[in-house]
Amino acid sequence: MVEVPVAIIVGYLLGSVPVAVLVARAHGVDPRDVGDRNPGYWNVKEQLGLRAAVPVFAGDTLKGALAALAGLLVSGAHTTALGVVAGPSVVPVYLAVAAAMAGHAWPVFAGFRGGRSILTFAGGIAVICPPAFLLAVAALAVTAPALRSFAAGVRLAVFGVPLLQLLFAPAELVAATGGLMCLIGLRFGQAALAGRRR
Repeated sequence: MVEVPVAIIVGYLLGSVPVAVLVARAHGVDPRDVGDRNPGYWNVKEQLGLRAAVPVFAGDTLKGALAALAGLLVSGAHTTALGVVAGPSVVPVYLAVAAAMAGHAWPVFAGFRGGRSILTFAGGIAVICPPAFLLAVAALAVTAPALRSFAAGVRLAVFGVPLLQLLFAPAELVAATGGLMCLIGLRFGQAALAGRRR
């Protein structure tokens, strides 16, 4: 099954591209040394403003989407009528997204000091289950203004993904999505421990 190692390698290398570091350094800042020290969209936005952070948002999301598409391509692009990954494509696509998230969290191109992989996860879900992704974006569009917090809207949308995915995919895939989300939880836990040590 050559598609599995190919999907993992491509996913990890894509995830390892340190978009936030590259963008912030172009503005004379290393996001790993300022703010919450997280090299991701939120910290770049806080330090440099929305305009500088937009490429980070797009780039980190694109990493997950491209990794998933790579896994889909090498495995024969098996999907349902709604575009949900299926059959022989499930394992390569999920592993590619997991590898991209790991690459974002521990990037080989940036000293293994990475971010929390939320946007990379979102990009992967856009390919894994497009209808659930679109419903999550709609939920974000409704809840963020209602709560007057984009961050809170993002949290609700992300944690709502498995429930929304149940409408379009079997429970095994939803469980696999939960596994991807555990990577995010791991990174938040690591960040919390690192903060206590400072």
